[in-house]
Amino acid sequence: MAFLTQNELKEIGFKTIGDNVLISDKVSIYNSKNISIGSNVRIDDFCILSAGDKGISIGNYVHIACYVSLIGKELIEVQDYVGISSKSSVYSSSDDYSGDYLVGPTIPDIYKNVDHRPVIFEKYSLIGASSVILPGVRIGEGTAVGALSLVTKDLEEWGVYIGSPVKYIKQRKKGIIENARKLEKDAN
Repeated sequence: MAFLTQNELKEIGFKTIGDNVLISDKVSIYNSKNISIGSNVRIDDFCILSAGDKGISIGNYVHIACYVSLIGKELIEVQDYVGISSKSSVYSSSDDYSGDYLVGPTIPDIYKNVDHRPVIFEKYSLIGASSVILPGVRIGEGTAVGALSLVTKDLEEWGVYIGSPVKYIKQRKKGIIENARKLEKDAN
């Protein structure tokens, strides 16, 4: 895997970008002026960052694994210490599939009914491989979502969820908070 150089990252024209950012040279980036990236972030091969008017905001110590898509007109916020595993898809916009409306980017808006709502990943949350997150979802602090899950509603803090649609399994441990404090202390 090859990462973009610091000069290449600056040339992309992000709204903001922190230190120690590694972005694969195989990532597709759209509307970079609406994308903010914190420090200690890694974005792997074949990801798509397609920011709408409300943008994409990525915090500190975030890993976005290969083939992840972040797409939509509304805000997608990825807070500190979040991991999004490979082949997961995050949508802050989604067409109406009821059959009452036409769908797709080539259709004029008057014939479509698109759901545009923010998606928020709170601190310490983790998304398993090949999961799908739909518009209007808030993943609570410390929540873990198992692989191959479909998330259509808000998830409470510090839970472990899995399934399609997701179901609560158990409470997640909070030891990562202390480890994050130690990391931040050691980094300063």
